[in-house]
Amino acid sequence: MGHDPSLQVTLERLEVLIRERRLKRSDLLNPAELAARTALSEDTVRTLLQGGEPAADTVNERVRERVKALADGYLARTGKRMSDLSGSISRELGVSAFWARQVCSGEKVPSVEFLHGLVGFFGVGGSEAFFTAPAPEALNRALLPVLSALQPTPEGLEDSTDPLTAVRLEYDDVRGIALRRARDLPPERWSVLNATLKALLELDESEDAQ
Repeated sequence: MGHDPSLQVTLERLEVLIRERRLKRSDLLNPAELAARTALSEDTVRTLLQGGEPAADTVNERVRERVKALADGYLARTGKRMSDLSGSISRELGVSAFWARQVCSGEKVPSVEFLHGLVGFFGVGGSEAFFTAPAPEALNRALLPVLSALQPTPEGLEDSTDPLTAVRLEYDDVRGIALRRARDLPPERWSVLNATLKALLELDESEDAQ
């Protein structure tokens, strides 16, 4: 897979959950939908999902391409013209309509201040990093909420503050593996596990205090 360990881990976890829950992969890892959410091209998203490497680019190229992708998506959704979009940006961000048009068409790179304004105008997450982050990082940002929504939570512990809550989603260590296997235990077994963990924590605290 690519050279981004975070994206690799996220995709591996998603694949495991998709298999375990017998979900439809295309519903969760849809290149077109992810491209729209990240302002990456579908080809780039598809390459990353398949473990490939995206084409090399510069920060300026990323910014130009992603702003243009957002602008094109906005025009497609609203049916408005580029002049309408550039006019709206001009009034809201205090730049000339001509300059806004050049930025939205991918011809020019916006200043840092203008880019900050575009974050709010288009309502994207991740601040300016939405436009500047490398493609693997950008895709990983979009996939993390999907992973979080799929990760199993023991029934009745969603709002709990007991010690199990802090570790139940840690798949990459022994505690996470144990909890994952035990997630279907009946409530009385969870009570035993919870009591055991609390006892161990109290023991550690008493040893630290000595």
